[in-house]
Amino acid sequence: MKISKLFAFISLATALHSCGDDNKQKNNLFKLDTSAMKQQYQPEDALTLSLINEKNKVIDSVVYYINDNRVGAVTGNEKLKVALNNRKFGYQNLKALVFFENDNVEVEGRVELTSSITPQLLEYEIVNTYPHDMSAYTQGLEFYRDTLYEGTGQYKGSTLRKVNYKTGEVYKKIKQDDRYFGEGITILNNKVYQLTWRETTAFVYDADTFEKINEFTYSKKIEGWGLTNDGEYLYQSDGTEKIWKLDPETMKEVDYINVYTKNTKIKAVNELEWIDGKIYGNVYQKDAIAVINPTTGAVESIINFSDLKTKVTKHPKLDVLNGIAYNPKTNTIFVTGKNWDKMFEIRIKE
Repeated sequence: MKISKLFAFISLATALHSCGDDNKQKNNLFKLDTSAMKQQYQPEDALTLSLINEKNKVIDSVVYYINDNRVGAVTGNEKLKVALNNRKFGYQNLKALVFFENDNVEVEGRVELTSSITPQLLEYEIVNTYPHDMSAYTQGLEFYRDTLYEGTGQYKGSTLRKVNYKTGEVYKKIKQDDRYFGEGITILNNKVYQLTWRETTAFVYDADTFEKINEFTYSKKIEGWGLTNDGEYLYQSDGTEKIWKLDPETMKEVDYINVYTKNTKIKAVNELEWIDGKIYGNVYQKDAIAVINPTTGAVESIINFSDLKTKVTKHPKLDVLNGIAYNPKTNTIFVTGKNWDKMFEIRIKE
């Protein structure tokens, strides 16, 4: 009896090993033809897909997919030309489902889609310099009805506040629970939305009283960084190249963009501000702001604010540029940083 069981086990193991070898051999029959492919494409390019068939197998047909969406099929090993416009920037995962000799196999690969826009470097002038609370670890900054709202971070020190931007005086403030690390804020329909960093929680407050109206758990396991709105939807950065478009009633993601320049993704997009149909985003650790197309994710312009950090008081807790607030009445932008003692009103030069 024991010998029979041992024999059965050996037979099963041999069969599984043989099956694995067969699958491996079958998977090696075809490859995506990369001879005419580039590693990076731009939206105006077209991608030509075909196979290398070194064993000269008789191919019946091939169905092609990009990011698991079918893009076309061919008879035999004909070439398939695929337009790349209207696709999100980022990696395009390629898959070919090959039907041949009463069998089929999948072949995979990938290319990267980047922006075709070379960002313009914008110049600016300082209009005014105002005092800013040096203890404020600024995470979010926004004007609403002529009042400057500010959200700050750090565990045991996160706040939401109204600020007299001319004097730096904080005249209304609430503190978050010690277990939360406050992040970006935005105001929509008289509600202040405030993110938290790693706690996957967002809070909603009455903009006048700061009474808490609601709280949400993020529907994805992502971090909370920056937040802004276009008057209808919220836009949230998460520390990667993604900016998520959110339904303000549910905080669920309805879409996203990947932020790209002509050559690479822009990670660590931080505090956000919606200005004249564009998203202005702090790039963490770069002391710069990227002007982003909210539909495509293309970085259209860059503002280098590294000189501003030389104008603030140096101290051990001084940190990076962060905080963008647009004042539509003056057509100027207010910027500051984490634990900066100054806030700068700037105007973009034409």
